[in-house]
Amino acid sequence: MAYLKPAWFTAQVFNRIAMATGIAGTETLTLTARSGRPQRIPVISVEADGARYLVSTRGESQWVKNIRANPAVTLASRAGTCRYTASEVPVADRSPILAAYRVKAGKTVDGYFAALPDPADHPVFALIPCPLMASVPRTKNGHPPKICATCGRTFEWRKKWARDWEAVR
Repeated sequence: MAYLKPAWFTAQVFNRIAMATGIAGTETLTLTARSGRPQRIPVISVEADGARYLVSTRGESQWVKNIRANPAVTLASRAGTCRYTASEVPVADRSPILAAYRVKAGKTVDGYFAALPDPADHPVFALIPCPLMASVPRTKNGHPPKICATCGRTFEWRKKWARDWEAVR
């Protein structure tokens, strides 16, 4: 399998900023490396056919090898943290998921797909929620975040909305 190694700046600087800010819809994937240490990387998950998926745009990366060794993962975003079990999707079933991913991630991933055009070069994992502690929403003053009806982004409780938080959309 092929692999596109990220530049030093991407691996050491940009990935940390992406995980801290959630830029471009990134979420933090936490998994257990084969060494036993936790590994944290920014990812963009995609929903297709009612399921959630992870796509490795750079090919056979270390996190892909680690998930194959230990499929228990945690995905954290501004809305909360969820635990999943990852299951690799067969190559024949990847095309619609990769198409949905390319639409969601935008032009930032076009270069990876140009360099690695074969769907077999992009491992895809279905995320199956774990029944125990599947979702741990982050709360602010006891209020879970909401999703904006206009733009679809999550937002948190604000003091100025204290009187009518239930009506805020």
